Amino acid sequence: MNDANSATEDSVPTRRIQVTVNGDARQAECPDRTLLVDFLRHNLGLKGTHVGCMNGDCGACTVMVNGEVFKSCLVLAPAVEGAEITTVEGLGCPGRLHPIQEAFWDKDGFQCGFCLPGHLFAALKLLEETPRPTGGEIREALAGNLCRCTGYEKIVESVKAASALMAKDTTET
Repeated sequence: MNDANSATEDSVPTRRIQVTVNGDARQAECPDRTLLVDFLRHNLGLKGTHVGCMNGDCGACTVMVNGEVFKSCLVLAPAVEGAEITTVEGLGCPGRLHPIQEAFWDKDGFQCGFCLPGHLFAALKLLEETPRPTGGEIREALAGNLCRCTGYEKIVESVKAASALMAKDTTET
């Protein structure tokens, strides 16, 4: 029986997506309806982008697309064709943490690390726009990210420390 309303695996439209991820040109084939979070994790093997709530509330899937913060569970992979994407794996350099990662490590700003992508990218965007934010500005910038392990104070302290580290880095160059 051939029902026009039933779809088989073979009939799902696919496409080859080409992006630059963490500085490297990458491409992979995926179904048209693949979420960016799934494309990164399953097609490109980047497991640092976590699957959390799947509705944009938790921030665990956060990445940067063309310099803007995106919750990758809300974006279809074909929508970022040709984009430059930075995942949590691409924040630092080989052998050297990004100042934000260093500050989170030094100040115990994470515990299990599941929420880390959202907090790191929100902090990065904040510090790009406001190099010396107040505690209130930090809390506001982090508002779209949930952490089930901490009381958020260590996260706020981490962003303050990252601010100081990034200011130091700019004076040394």
